Amino acid sequence: MTLTIENAIQQAEQTWHRLGVDKAAAAEMAEELLADLVAAADDGRSVTDYIGGDIEALATSWAVERGLLPVQQRCLKETAIAAASGAALPALFAVLLCWVSWSHILDPCSGWGAAPGGEALGCRATVDAWWMWAGWALCAAAAYGLVLRSVSCALDNNLAAGRDATRRELVKTLPIVVVAAALAGGGIGLLGAVVFGYFVIVAFPVALAAMPAVVAAGAAWIRYRSCPPVDTIS
Repeated sequence: MTLTIENAIQQAEQTWHRLGVDKAAAAEMAEELLADLVAAADDGRSVTDYIGGDIEALATSWAVERGLLPVQQRCLKETAIAAASGAALPALFAVLLCWVSWSHILDPCSGWGAAPGGEALGCRATVDAWWMWAGWALCAAAAYGLVLRSVSCALDNNLAAGRDATRRELVKTLPIVVVAAALAGGGIGLLGAVVFGYFVIVAFPVALAAMPAVVAAGAAWIRYRSCPPVDTIS
């Protein structure tokens, strides 16, 4: 059966409706497709020749390129998982630095008890050590690069709608997310020190889980903002 212009437009509109493309955007693309097909017919080209024989594939790729497909929960979940996987290793190294500081492997403390003058002795975390701050800075930089790369690969593998817009938003906003994750991990450590004292080690695994979780939530939020569901677009 020969594919006519009317049939091609109808199949394209059905495809866009099935994919959840906004009606106004679908109508605009249908008008453009109609104009292109008419121009191709004037040049002596058939509809099948112009669209390559697969109108559904053409309509889908067109909607993807324009970022018109709604963000589904599955896409947000995959973005969050990719972000968490990218942040996991830097978070582990950051926690290891905290453990080294807490355990005083590099700077043995003076011990417990009281000094001759009555001043209490004790072990304190070396948060003022240069290697601590340098290590945290490297972990933050590594987290930024790894998360950006991991999320970008996930978006490309899934041919996600609006992936370029999401990448641009990640480049701008991800540093804030990484800082928020670091603050969350540090806050858990400080709270653990107050609550558990010397046994603050129990807070380390909680901080390790919290930092990738914050990054995952932040990346999913960025993805949602950069490519929201079509029914929320004004």
